[in-house]
Amino acid sequence: MQKTKSTKNEDAAPDGKKSNTASSGIVDALRAFGVLSGIGIYLVVFLGIFIFIGKNADDILGTGRVCTILGILLGFPAAGYSIYRQLKAYKIV
Repeated sequence: MQKTKSTKNEDAAPDGKKSNTASSGIVDALRAFGVLSGIGIYLVVFLGIFIFIGKNADDILGTGRVCTILGILLGFPAAGYSIYRQLKAYKIV
């Protein structure tokens, strides 16, 4: 008894196209990497802006480090809100 080769691709989807689960996994991984690196960038940028503004306010007003600390304390919630908006845009949250 001789085996015949099947003309259908066993990995094919019902519509006849090849399944690309491997490439979709890579795409998902790259998308996740982009989102996660964006979170870090948002945190650094917002904290940097608020610390810079606080430092300059300290220099102008002569308040020591009070405005810099206020910049840090205001920078974290601003960064957190921005990160929340970014994650909501990607429908993660």
